This record gives sequence, C-alpha cells and structure tokens, in this order.
Amino acid sequence: MTFKIYNPPYIMANFFRAIKQTFQYRSVIVSVIFCALMVGLLWGGNIAAVVYPIAEICLKEKNNTFTLWIEQKIHDNQEKIKTTAQELQFLQSSSPEKKYQIAKKVKLLRQLQDWNSYFRWILPFAAKYTPNTAFRTVLFLVAVILTGTIVKIIFIILHGILSAWIAQKTAMVIREEFFRKILDYEVNYFNREGIADTMSRFTNDMSQLTGGLNIIYGKLIREPIKMVVCLVGAAYLSWQLLLVTLLLVPLAAVCIRWLARSIKRVVRRSMEEMSNLYSRLEETFRSIRVVKAFTQENTERAKFHRTNRTYCAKAIKIAKYESLTNPLTELFGILMISIAIVVGAYLVLGSRTSLLGIPMLSEPMDFSELLLFFGLLAGAADPARKLSDIFTMFQSAAAAADRVYSLIDRQVLIRESEHPVPLPKHSQSICFENVCFQYGDRPILKNISFEIQFGECIAILGASGCGKSTLLSLIPRFADADSGRILIDGLAVTEVRVRDLRRQIGLVTQDPVLFNDTVLNNIRYGRPSATTEEIMDAAGLAFAHDFIETELADGYATIAGPAGGQLSGGQRQRIALARAILRNPSIFLLDEATSQIDIASEKMIHEALAKFKKGRTTIMVTHRLSALALADRIVFMDDGNIIGIGTHEELLQFSPLYAKLF
Repeated sequence: MTFKIYNPPYIMANFFRAIKQTFQYRSVIVSVIFCALMVGLLWGGNIAAVVYPIAEICLKEKNNTFTLWIEQKIHDNQEKIKTTAQELQFLQSSSPEKKYQIAKKVKLLRQLQDWNSYFRWILPFAAKYTPNTAFRTVLFLVAVILTGTIVKIIFIILHGILSAWIAQKTAMVIREEFFRKILDYEVNYFNREGIADTMSRFTNDMSQLTGGLNIIYGKLIREPIKMVVCLVGAAYLSWQLLLVTLLLVPLAAVCIRWLARSIKRVVRRSMEEMSNLYSRLEETFRSIRVVKAFTQENTERAKFHRTNRTYCAKAIKIAKYESLTNPLTELFGILMISIAIVVGAYLVLGSRTSLLGIPMLSEPMDFSELLLFFGLLAGAADPARKLSDIFTMFQSAAAAADRVYSLIDRQVLIRESEHPVPLPKHSQSICFENVCFQYGDRPILKNISFEIQFGECIAILGASGCGKSTLLSLIPRFADADSGRILIDGLAVTEVRVRDLRRQIGLVTQDPVLFNDTVLNNIRYGRPSATTEEIMDAAGLAFAHDFIETELADGYATIAGPAGGQLSGGQRQRIALARAILRNPSIFLLDEATSQIDIASEKMIHEALAKFKKGRTTIMVTHRLSALALADRIVFMDDGNIIGIGTHEELLQFSPLYAKLF
C-alpha cells in the first residue's frame, strides 16, 4: 500500500501556493501596497527634510530663512546660467565636433533654467507661509518632520493591521483545507502515523506559515519600498556614485542565497524534531496510568530528554546560521557606506566631477548634497537590516509550507468512484469474495469468502490479532481490501458513494470515543436531527437512561469531558451504544461493544439487542460466550483465515481449535 506526496518543482513552490491563496483579498492587498508606499515616501521624505534643509538653510549661514535661501538659489543659478551659456557658445563656435561636451552643457543649462523656474514659482508661497527668522525656520522644519513622522506612523499601523488580516484570513482558509483533507484520510493512516506529526503540522507549522504570510505583506513590501525610495533619491543626486557604492551587492546576494538554503534545510529538520517532541508528549500523556503504575517516570524523562536534546541541537544550529545574518548585513552596509564616504569626499573636497576618468557628476557636488546622499544611504541600510532580521522566519515559513502542503496533496487511499452507483437501503446480503488485506508486508486477511443474509446476526470469533476487527473495518471502508470484493446487495462497496454507505452503518467499538460535549449531544451525534425524546428512547434501549438521570450531576446536560474522561468505561460504552441505536442503521457493527460493562448490565443490553437487531444485519466481534447467544452463526478465524462457520454447538463439535478456545 503506497501513497503519493506532492514534490514541488522548485524550492519555494509550496510557499508561493500559500501566497496565491491571498490573491482573493485583492482590495486589501491594494490597500496594503498603498500604505507601504506612503510609509516609504514619508520615510525618504523625512530623511530629506531632516538632512538637506537644516544643513543647507539653517546651519550654512546665520539668520537664513526659506525665502532668503530661495532668492540666493535663484541668484546663484542665474550666474551659473550665464557662465554655462558662455561656455556653450564658445564650444559651439570653436569646437563644433565636441558633441558630447556640447550636449552635456545643453543638458546642464536646461536643468538650471528648470530649477530657476521652479524656485521663482515657489518664492511667493515661501514668502507668505514660511517663517521670516532663522530660529522659527528651524521650528517650522521640526514641526514638518514631526507631522510627517506622525502620518507615517498612522500608515505603519494601518499597514500592520491589514497585512495581519490577510495572513490570518489566508491561514484560516488553508487550515480548513488541511482539516477537510485530513478528515478524508483513511483510518489506518492515523493508526500507522499517529496524530502527533499531524498536530505539529496543524499548529506549529501553520503558525510559521502564517508568520511568513504576514512578513510577505508586512516588512517584505514596506521595507523594500523604503529602501527603493532612498536609493532613487541617492540616484537622483548621482547615480554613478550610487553604482560605485553598490559594487558589493552581488557578493552579498551570493552569501544570502547560501544562508537561505542552509537555514531552510535546518529548519525543516527542526520541524521534524518538533513532531517527534509532540509524539513523545502524546504517547506519555495517553499512557500516564501505565507509566505511573509501573513507576517508569524516570524512563519517560530519559526518553523525553533525548528527544528534547535533539530538537535543542537543531534549534542551536538555526541560531548559528541566524547569527550570521545581521553581522553580514551590517558588514556589507558599512563597507558600502565607507566606499561612498571615500569616493564622495574625494569628489567634494577636490570639487571634482569624475573618478579615474569616469564621469560621476554633471557639476561639482556641495557638502549639503553629499550629506543628503549619505543620509539616504543610511535610510536604505535600515530597511536592509530589518529584512535580514526576518530572513530566518521567511525560510521557516517556506519549510512549513512544504510540510503542510505535503499532507494536503497526499493522495487519499479511500477514493470515491468516478461514477458512483446509488445504494438502496440494505435488504439482501453482505458478501465477502476472496478478500485479502495486509499491513505493510504482514498479511492480516487471507482469501476471506463468506456471505451474510439480511437480518442475520453474525459473531466473529478468534484469538487476538487474527484479523477480526480489520475484517469489520472493511465494511464501512475505513480501509480497502488489497484484493477481492465486499458486496452489499450485489454492489461493491467501492462502487457506491462513501457517505451513502456509512449512513446505513451503526458502529460501537471496544474503546468508545465521546466528545467534550453534553451527554445529550454525544448521543445526538448518531442522528443530528433527532428529538430529545428519541435520544432518551435510544438511551433507554442501551440501558443508559437510568444512570444518566440518577448518577450524573446534570443528567443529559452533563459534560462528558475530553474523550469522555468524566465517565467510566461502562458508561461511555452504553452512551456510544445509544448513539449507534439512535442512528437506526441497516447494518449494525459491534466491536467488543460490551467488554467494559458489568455482567448485570450486559444481560439487559443483550435483551435490548435481541429486539433491536431484528430487521437489520448485525456483525459482532466478541470474546464473551454470553454474546454468542445473540448470533445466528459464528465465523471462527485464526491467523487471517476462516476456520469454520456455524452455530456454537456445530463449531464445538467440528473444530478442535474452537473447542480449545472455550
């Protein structure tokens, strides 16, 4: 028996599937991007507002104001325009072949004229609305910066709320898809794999995936926009100087790619160890009575310590890789700013426009512009640092997506027929034809063939491990036979709709499971549309009504507790029996259904079952001789084979093994 797991064609395939799920919230995504864009613009704008105006207007000269600074700019630009126009005229007349220099002068002349047009346009507004003293100008700039910061914070808050909304809504959809798929799994999957790993993926891994989605629409949108705004501003001042500064980016990208692969690999192994930790806890807590009864607390502590130590080692390894991220980012950031300082100082202090013969500036850069360039680089470095902080979490989300989607994509073994046949109410027979089944390489059922007539009560008997419960589980398709067929009224169970099949079946197991709900709702689970009177009638048939009314504090409103833990084993079994009776099934399956009930109660239940089994097919797995009185025939099994079929007396007479069993 095999199952198929989806293998992503590239490393982030499953995480991109989760991101694709978010596209259903397009309007919110647009709002997130808008908020991030506003944060980025205000981030770069605040840096420009802090560095350049204060350095250029307030600190360069005493008693300077916006109006005086603009007038001085107009005057300086007018002088530059005259000088540039003269140089251009000289080049055109004396050296017309120097087209590059002429074009450069033409471009510079247009820029100066455009700036002067802008300054002349803004001068009346500056004169009317900006302060007329140097100190008030400083106060005005501080107020602008504070206002911009407050507006930016508002957009940051909105952005955080909206990105979390997208992440949580998408996670809710994925969780529901995950849960829906898990419910479709065959019962043997949980018997084979346990529930700890599934629980780990459902809780820990989903939490990591949700965090990754939050990052995608949070910092992964906002911080790059902030960085781009700053880099665009720096490029406007001198894109050549910016390129020289960013020479180390390819090397940084190689290092980050190496870290990404290493972190994701270690994170995936860490998640597997977390599953083992869940498994160890689940096994210990489920078996707590046995642990205490055999005084094995120290043994369990040692087992947990080994598992915990392995997980801790993986977590430390993640921390080692993560510890490299910030230092590497900081190192590359300092190196780039150092390059900018050296090259910028070389250009500004020498009033140069080229480096090693390579043009860097159209005209010499002054100190204020260089200071603004450094400020914008620093502004770009901060988002880069924050992106490095989320690096490990992003890789964790990618690894978690792989683990979550591997179960979502797993092929369900119990599949519906492509063209299911309607299953009428059972009225003829149940037939097993050469049914074989095995767990792994171990055969459980070997060529089982027999027929049960409608209305007949069959008891399946045999030593533990001979395949009785497995045979019973094939009827409702908790598992499918490896070969052979099971027919109900001539229709193979694999050809009918699973829900139609199971709606005709009532099941009571040896270890009945109740939900953490009222006793009334636990019985109603058999038929949700049932009235309270019908529920009480079913409880009466299962001899549960009396103890519910007299022994339970709140009667039918009593909470059964997790897994029915507030009730005794016998009480749970009778409530489970009432639940199956309420279903009014055509096929009644009882797997050691009275094993935890006292002899007096069992006798009364057998009397009720003797009436209830009429008009329906009943199959019992039992070891109790008293239960055999209900059976019309007994199927005696040993080692996956049917040894004999007949009444109790017939089997005693013709089967020595059966006689030995009793």
